[in-house]
Amino acid sequence: MYKSKFSFSNKNAIILGGSGLIGHEIAKALIEFDANVHLIDIAPPKVELSQAKFHKTDLTNESQLNSTIENIITDTKQIHVLINAAYPRTKDWGLQFEKIPLKSWQENIEMQLGSTFLSCQHIAEHMKSFKQGTIINIGSIYGVVGPDFSIYKDSPMTMPAAYSAIKGGIINFTRYLATYYAEQNIRVNCISPGGIFNNNTKEFVANYSKKTPLGRMGKPEEVAATAIFLASEASSYITGQNIMVDGGWTAW
Repeated sequence: MYKSKFSFSNKNAIILGGSGLIGHEIAKALIEFDANVHLIDIAPPKVELSQAKFHKTDLTNESQLNSTIENIITDTKQIHVLINAAYPRTKDWGLQFEKIPLKSWQENIEMQLGSTFLSCQHIAEHMKSFKQGTIINIGSIYGVVGPDFSIYKDSPMTMPAAYSAIKGGIINFTRYLATYYAEQNIRVNCISPGGIFNNNTKEFVANYSKKTPLGRMGKPEEVAATAIFLASEASSYITGQNIMVDGGWTAW
């Protein structure tokens, strides 16, 4: 009974940002659970997933994105799972707050929130005809709490203001969609990871880990495992939630 709730056999999943660190790991997990996976991104993943179909698409281009989604729907007939893990940004991403031009601020919000909006709008309407589906958006701890800038000192990493605005928007947009589509049996949830290790410097890892109850950074597979649960029938009574995968960062 319980094992079958985690089956994705004959189910189709779309992952926006499927070539990125988190999107790629979620794709691997869904494939392991027998899903048919479609990756939408501007460039293919560095490590090819032979069992996934890659669709080269500019996620910030409305016509391109809508065309790709429609082609996948035509090919598969039904989309069961949508994962929004895309992270498009401008070339000047990472400027200090006082140096950010309004145009850059607006472009980044449009690019990241825009691709999430477009994919949710298009695919949720498709899911309505089947009265089922699950959507998972990727937020962040910094959509919930403010950054601790001390951990970024002497580090090449930064935490742009737009990132917090975008991730906070995605989290509450998730709640909106969850209530809007509840009658259609479409569940919408968000995963907000803490810092996920990605070849960070020893100094940054040490500084970050001190701030986390579990004393370490997260792993991509820990986000992917959460996505499997939220995408599966095992979470059939969960919608509108923002699941923190942060090692306890926001518990303090």
